[in-house]
Amino acid sequence: MQKSLTNAAKKPLGVLILGRKRPGFDQEWNQIICGRALAALKDLGYETVGAETPVIDDATILAALDRIRAAGCQALLMLHPSMGNGQVALTVAQQWPDPVVLWATPERPGDGKVSSCSLVGQHLWGSTLRQAGHAFELVYGDPDDKTLRAELVRAVDIARAVAVLRNAKVGVIGTHAPGFIDLAADPFLLQQTMGMQLHPLSLPQFIERVHAIPEEAARKDVERVLDLKLPMRDVTAEDLPTNSRCYLAMRELMAEESLNAIAIQCWPELPNMIGQWPYLAITRLSSEGCAVSIEGDVDAAIVGLMNCELGEGPGFLTDWLEHDRNTIFFWHPGMAPLNMCNPIGSEGGPTLARHFNIVKPMVVDGQIRTHEDVTITRLWRCDSRYHMTAFEARTVPPRRKVTGNMVLVELSEAEVAHGGDVPARFDRLVHAGMPHHVTLSFGHQADSFRRLARALGVEWISRHRIG
Repeated sequence: MQKSLTNAAKKPLGVLILGRKRPGFDQEWNQIICGRALAALKDLGYETVGAETPVIDDATILAALDRIRAAGCQALLMLHPSMGNGQVALTVAQQWPDPVVLWATPERPGDGKVSSCSLVGQHLWGSTLRQAGHAFELVYGDPDDKTLRAELVRAVDIARAVAVLRNAKVGVIGTHAPGFIDLAADPFLLQQTMGMQLHPLSLPQFIERVHAIPEEAARKDVERVLDLKLPMRDVTAEDLPTNSRCYLAMRELMAEESLNAIAIQCWPELPNMIGQWPYLAITRLSSEGCAVSIEGDVDAAIVGLMNCELGEGPGFLTDWLEHDRNTIFFWHPGMAPLNMCNPIGSEGGPTLARHFNIVKPMVVDGQIRTHEDVTITRLWRCDSRYHMTAFEARTVPPRRKVTGNMVLVELSEAEVAHGGDVPARFDRLVHAGMPHHVTLSFGHQADSFRRLARALGVEWISRHRIG
């Protein structure tokens, strides 16, 4: 299915059209293909900025980029309707630090001569940018081709995701959960790799903030929770105000500190000090598109932000509980987004309950939907650098049921043949230092994550080997 308007696509897109100081190639085809390309972008929902006049030199590029930045564009697309000056690729690289999307368009069909050299021009730019150490995405095809349009949207999403990440701020309330040292975050490595700022926040101060939420605000929020009509097991409406205070405190903190993502140290302090687990609050936040992780897992919160920028929502953070040759059973204690679970009121649908371990409210038990394509992703630091992996599967009916959120995924025979069975894959990933959490999101997005890792300079852990 063609991917069309993502949330990001509604934002303005910078577009530069490389012109020529001296006429050359087929200028009539130049005008035709430019018009069709801009029409395709409009049809996909993009508001384009900068394409009003072709750029031909440093002065015209600088003027166009000024307009593009003033419009708040986070991604830049370059069109070569006919091959132009390759030297100005370095001007663009100097002025635009984030990835550039290079769109090569086809030759005029059947006229017996070279009409544009668009692909040659974009090849030149791609090679130049690579040798200059500047990230780019390259797509090639006719503006009306459905596959090209899907690739174009994905390339723009990746470029925008890099821009967002490089200017993002991720908060961590407290630190990683006791003993979960594989989740420890390095603020300087994070900044050096992705440009992102890590903002540590006090857990005691957060608990004070929870207690300070006004009673009336909590009461109104409880009404919103009751409107969801979530079934309850061993809990009542009287248990809801504390979780509403957690929810409101986290939303307030994210707004106050301008956080794009947040991780929270959820145990053992919160159930012991405020009397509840914050998992209903986290379910609600992630259902609203916020990148939130538990147990102080900063890198997982970043993956949630990546997922949001790629248009798939923050996903479900989970433990890798058990596996066999081609299936994996994932589980975590009741904090998945509602839209990833069976429908409310159906068998296995979200139910408010008590945690199975420290037996207190408020978890959201519920089975993740079956018969869905999914991507399993992880970002982590090891050996003084960042790594990422992703692979694809499909959710299938679980063989057994447990409390919390659970899902069984099955790898296709093609995936197993290409990347090895699950035990071999797990062995490679653990030896690469991958932490015990992964994020599961709907849709097949492994290649998008590979390309995002490439644009960020993050080492990709392939299916076959480390590196």
